[in-house]
Amino acid sequence: YDQQEHEHQTPILETLEALAEVIRQGKVRYIGVSNETPWGLMKYLQLAEKHGLPRIVSVQNPYNLLNRSFEVGMSEISHRENLPLLAYSPLAFGALTGKYCNDQWPEGARLTLFKRFARYTGSQMALEATKAYVDLAREFKLTPAQMALAFVNSRKFVGSNIIGATDLYQLKENIDSLKVTLSPELLVRLNQLSDQFRLPCP
Repeated sequence: YDQQEHEHQTPILETLEALAEVIRQGKVRYIGVSNETPWGLMKYLQLAEKHGLPRIVSVQNPYNLLNRSFEVGMSEISHRENLPLLAYSPLAFGALTGKYCNDQWPEGARLTLFKRFARYTGSQMALEATKAYVDLAREFKLTPAQMALAFVNSRKFVGSNIIGATDLYQLKENIDSLKVTLSPELLVRLNQLSDQFRLPCP
């Protein structure tokens, strides 16, 4: 949190009032927030209740094996306030497929084209964590992508896993992750890696 960066933001009450008008006009049915903090999420709920304004129904934040920061504060609000997470970047911009391991940059891949998005590739810890997750998936005879997506699917606070694919093979692999159930042993190993690589890419 940087106080300087937040001094000139639009007030949340003003935002809620504008969204209420959009709902009144019939342009949208429900509202949600994205990239929000625990304080912001609770403020939206408090102000909606206090002023009789529409209540947000979801929160869309990044969530994946390399970025489990949603679990710190946000997941409790999601559970207690019935605000499901719409998890975006579940494959960490594709890093969790393993395709960037060993300094590989596949032609046409997102992070090859847009290297400025370095959250998941810009530190040694991120690279080591990614390799550890990829190796673990292969140890358990899963594709890295399916293990990463199945993990997101397994979280009770997740309402929707926002997948992305650039070809039919990737789409099939993503959809097939719905059939994958992670074993208790694998879940323990995943949590051990999460402890070892504490929030490598928040």
